[in-house]
Amino acid sequence: VQLVESGGGLVQPGGSLRLSCAASGFTFRFSVMSWYRQAPGKERELVAAISSAGDSTNYADFVKGRFTISRDNAKNTVYLQMNSLKPEDTAVYYCHAYRWNAYWGQGTQVTVSS
Repeated sequence: VQLVESGGGLVQPGGSLRLSCAASGFTFRFSVMSWYRQAPGKERELVAAISSAGDSTNYADFVKGRFTISRDNAKNTVYLQMNSLKPEDTAVYYCHAYRWNAYWGQGTQVTVSS
């Protein structure tokens, strides 16, 4: 099983980034996919989740209206479009998959700073 995140980096406040997570080794199209994040000294927290078919999404209050989660089951990939980024969004962002088991990616660093 592999979950490989990409798309992180350094961005100025108000900017945008698009994270991608390429999945392999399990039945992606039947799995609920999520993005979590963990800032230094803080616990890992849920950012957004999307159902297996992509017809239902959930967002943490602190990203509602700014972030959008989506998926392409033909490409085994889940995305997180992040707009209007704030310094407090700085964290390592992790891809998470769940069906019968839970899987984590290695994370990608997002830094929002001027």
